[in-house]
Amino acid sequence: MSFLGVESSATGRRWVGPDVETNRQAEALAQSADIPPAVAQILARRGVTAPDVPGFLAPALRDLLPDPLTLRDMGKAAERFVEALQAREKIAVFADYDVDGGSSAAQLLVWLRQMGHNATLYIPDRIDEGYGPNVPAMQALAADHDLIICVDCGTLSHEPIAAAADADVIVLDHHLGGETLPPALAVVNPNRQDETGDLAHLCAAAVVFLMLVEVNRQLRAKGIKGPDLMALLDLVALATVADVAPLIGVNRALVRQGLKVMAGRQRAGLVALADVARLDTAPTPYTLGFVFGPRVNAGGRIGAADLGARLLSTDDPSEAAALAERLDGLNKERREIENAVRAAAMDQAEARGLDAPLVWAAGEGWHPGVVGIVAARLKEATNRPAVVIGLDGDEGKGSGRSIAGVDLGASIQKVAAEELLIKGGGHKMAAGLTVARGKLDAAMDRLSELLAKQGAGEAGPADLRLDGLLMPGAATIELIQQLESAGPFGAGAPAPRFAFPDCAISFAKRVGETHLKLTISDGLQARMDAICFGAFDTALGQMLLQHGGARFHVAGKLEVNSWGGRQRVQLRLDDAAPA
Repeated sequence: MSFLGVESSATGRRWVGPDVETNRQAEALAQSADIPPAVAQILARRGVTAPDVPGFLAPALRDLLPDPLTLRDMGKAAERFVEALQAREKIAVFADYDVDGGSSAAQLLVWLRQMGHNATLYIPDRIDEGYGPNVPAMQALAADHDLIICVDCGTLSHEPIAAAADADVIVLDHHLGGETLPPALAVVNPNRQDETGDLAHLCAAAVVFLMLVEVNRQLRAKGIKGPDLMALLDLVALATVADVAPLIGVNRALVRQGLKVMAGRQRAGLVALADVARLDTAPTPYTLGFVFGPRVNAGGRIGAADLGARLLSTDDPSEAAALAERLDGLNKERREIENAVRAAAMDQAEARGLDAPLVWAAGEGWHPGVVGIVAARLKEATNRPAVVIGLDGDEGKGSGRSIAGVDLGASIQKVAAEELLIKGGGHKMAAGLTVARGKLDAAMDRLSELLAKQGAGEAGPADLRLDGLLMPGAATIELIQQLESAGPFGAGAPAPRFAFPDCAISFAKRVGETHLKLTISDGLQARMDAICFGAFDTALGQMLLQHGGARFHVAGKLEVNSWGGRQRVQLRLDDAAPA
């Protein structure tokens, strides 16, 4: 049954509220744990029981952090790392070019520097070298180093790691493993096929952090004090959110603690990023995912691949400021390229049909650095797994994004094993691939077939899930602070979304090309500001702008808008329907 009777909203979605059982549990939690009903709704949705409420609202890292040695090869990896440190061996860090890779590398570089040891950073060029270790780079590093640590990559790199025979190689990764492991000294990865899967939600930066926990433990046993690991949690939090790792289990505690560390403004690179983005409030998960993340990623997407890792690892404020400015400029350029590719990809996907199990598009010269973002946009628009490929010569390099319940990484890996792809892999929600131009259609047909078996083509527009009903007068800063105690919110832990019924619009103004600023009221005295990003990408924008005095049910997420030293409640409006 639809919520507030909304079967098809302005964005074509059915509104779905909490079921009877969740409402019953929320009511019981509110009474037994003495928490606001709106907070109780969130906890009930997450399956939190009354005895677990205190621990959930105040997650302690010491209680949730797993023993690093529960991961296979961890002891071996940490031991070899300590050995290299004590023998003053030459260490190289080979990292992926995204935020997770950069944050992972930065942790190792910062930790080693604090121990008086400098390591070599190597990040492959996205266009010239592609993702992960390659034979020439690994051979060159092995010739000059004793230990190579591959972070956020390496699990499927059999040939490149074999080529690094003159050095020991440690892999610290989280991407889906194959049936066999590469010939590395250690492969620490919660998504190895012989792992339990209990820690499958960790990003690579969290795996690196766990190794450093074990390294510090081994050093303590030798009477040596290692660096303060808590100070590295800002990097772990950034990677966890930016890599869209689910905010469950220990990830919640890592992000919450990391945000506290970040608020202290001790890391030169993150301070510079905050300043270039003109942030004047403490960072939130939104900041990590949509302000810091895209800028750190911009170097790997369209600029120099190592800019992000260098920014995150530097302790020189002047260097950090220069790097942040450069990344900010590259991010603006990236947005322009993305918009052009996005329009072309959507046109092509629409011509092919948006109701198939897989939505895909391929174009000549589409920049490899933006195909993943465009795939995410197609996925959001269609509620289907999406793949976008840039063609160049005889090959195409692409990236895919998936929807809940559909494992894209495993399907792409299977198509690669069947030799319809040159290579491919990733994890459930995101994956990359390289395909021969002549096999493009066959590969996409086969991938679509595999995704259909997982139910990918059966969903209509995604339902809009709501946590309950609020009136504008009840939306206070105090309530928002209470709701945030159930956070952080993000992947796997969606931010609470409420419906505000029968609202009048007292002010509406278009902002930029696609956004809409509003003031809504209950028709009496209570008013609330609202912002709707991308409103004019659908019928929503025109409907609200040309309201003609009509009343609407509106739905969205509450946030605090800080401006000029003042704080006001704001609704980030997601949808609306005539009342």
